[in-house]
Amino acid sequence: MANIREIQSRINSVKDTMKITNAMYMISSSKMTQARKKLSDTEPYFYALQGEISRILRHLPELEHRFFDVREKIPQDERRIGSIVVTADKGLAGAYNHNIVKLEEEILAKPGIHKLFVVGELGRHYFSKHGVDIDTNFQYTVQKPTMHRARDISAVLLEQFEKGELDEIYIVYTRMENSVQADAEVLKLLPLERSAFNEMKMPLNVHREAIELYPSAEAVLESIIPNYITGMIYGCLVEAYASEHNARMMAMKSATDSAQDLIKELSVVYNRARQAAITQEITEVCSGARAQQQKK
Repeated sequence: MANIREIQSRINSVKDTMKITNAMYMISSSKMTQARKKLSDTEPYFYALQGEISRILRHLPELEHRFFDVREKIPQDERRIGSIVVTADKGLAGAYNHNIVKLEEEILAKPGIHKLFVVGELGRHYFSKHGVDIDTNFQYTVQKPTMHRARDISAVLLEQFEKGELDEIYIVYTRMENSVQADAEVLKLLPLERSAFNEMKMPLNVHREAIELYPSAEAVLESIIPNYITGMIYGCLVEAYASEHNARMMAMKSATDSAQDLIKELSVVYNRARQAAITQEITEVCSGARAQQQKK
């Protein structure tokens, strides 16, 4: 059994660690709340853009646009596939980063010429070590996602899609279902699919059939779709940011609870060791007294 001083030192060390994990829990809780508020404030605008795109396609079902071009003539093995992978900048978030990396590796195993656009330091380091083609000019952090950053990212992707450098673009991120569950998922950004807009349901008692497009439907889509892609990317960045801090909250709460349990166990061991030491001292005193009596 360890001596009393060693046990006391370990208890103090665990208490110091528990203070850190509890502080990290509080910080992540605050950041997650802020991220969810930012997302709820901007969602109506981008949902409105999605509604207008659906409305245009409903009126002009035969309309063709380059953002809807699936490029069927390109074989699957020759298709250039780009993936935006959103990971964290640091760990201590449970399986958050592992789930994203695992999902992206499944995409990389499929046919095609893959190229990664990684947001977050951990993902960038991981895929660099594994020899995956990464856009080295694409240096973005996941901390405090902003609309400006989303516009920069969408501008790079739209340019490469229009030049034919990419035929498909996906974003791999984590969507937070609730405070307990968060799932890593893949969202297709380009080319857009008409079926995704046809599934939209119009609000009840709202008549929106009258429509006038100026100067043309193509010009209107040319203006709306880039903003829509930007909104999708921004939403994914914020969702991932909130999910990261939610995962870190859960990890830190688990660590704090484990520290409390460990302190309880160590306290029992400490009390037993102290009791054993006191008992030994009493025994030694009694033995000494008995020896003195025998000498007399």
